[in-house]
Amino acid sequence: MKRIPEKKATFLLLTILSIVIAFHLLILTGLIPFEIVWGGRLKNTSGMVIFEIISIAINIAMLLVVCLHGGIIKSNVKPGLIKGFLWIMFFLFLLNTIGNLASNNIYEKVIFTPLTVLLAILSLNLAVSKTGRN
Repeated sequence: MKRIPEKKATFLLLTILSIVIAFHLLILTGLIPFEIVWGGRLKNTSGMVIFEIISIAINIAMLLVVCLHGGIIKSNVKPGLIKGFLWIMFFLFLLNTIGNLASNNIYEKVIFTPLTVLLAILSLNLAVSKTGRN
């Protein structure tokens, strides 16, 4: 399998994660109905708020990891630790893909399944990269 160039994978991950964060903020504000996420299993606004805040926090943390790996944010974090977090991201996106496939919501199956597959591939690409500009 041909690998995606590291800069391109970094750019795509940062772009998609930023869009995902914006999407979850729109759900949190009520501009997008929460029934289309979390497998359609959320039943009330208070449950949605908790899940959305957790989701936003996780996505921000992943954005930070990609920024550290790409050298966008300079730090003394060891490259091995960043690579470890990229592997965790890969496995989380794989699990998320399985969850999307099992969803009761057609939007999650049709739109978010391919998206999480792409995010998994991009995370794996960075996790196995030889470099990392941090």
